[in-house]
Amino acid sequence: MTTQEKVPAAVPANPETVASAPRKRRFTVAEYYRMAEVGILRPEERVELIEGEIIVMPPIGPEHSGEVNRLNHRFSHLDNDRFIVHVQNPVQLGDGSEIEPDVALLRYRDDYYGAAHPTPADVLLVIEVADSSLEFDRGVKAHIYGRAGVPETWVKNLPEDCIERFTEPGPEGYARHTVHRRGDTLSPVSLPDLELSVDELLPPVPEEEPPAEQVTNTG
Repeated sequence: MTTQEKVPAAVPANPETVASAPRKRRFTVAEYYRMAEVGILRPEERVELIEGEIIVMPPIGPEHSGEVNRLNHRFSHLDNDRFIVHVQNPVQLGDGSEIEPDVALLRYRDDYYGAAHPTPADVLLVIEVADSSLEFDRGVKAHIYGRAGVPETWVKNLPEDCIERFTEPGPEGYARHTVHRRGDTLSPVSLPDLELSVDELLPPVPEEEPPAEQVTNTG
């Protein structure tokens, strides 16, 4: 079953309040890289630049990494002359955002993006695996992908066992949000002939253990 939900619109700020409030110092992508070069950001730190703010990302747990591997395996076995599977690598969304989606399908390029990081024009689909990060992924991240012009984002919602799909990007983020559950199929907007079942994207359903045999006391 597929259900659709209206994407909530951002609440406009009060100009008078904004004028008198303290302002954040936001960073550009160039400044972000410079901080890494001089050691302010250490190589082992998991950070992303999101709309000028440096966000520290939580450690990746085994369930999360396993589900990223599952997606990578599934897409890597498809026709990769049309796209490149980009796993937890940067996508530059503008001068103030560089995010590392769990999985992105990129337009095929001979250099495999060795000359420069991909931009929204290169992205066919973004997928985020969401466990403890669910609200951040389907709220903040999906909104930013939509505003940047990424054509489609899927959130692999592990707690609720579904795929949340965001399409129709625009200045306010994605205009369309649908929820897809087991038994449904999905085809990316940019790859309409690619049909995927929700069941193969989600973790396998654990098999029920047979009931224990009843022991009869004959003594």
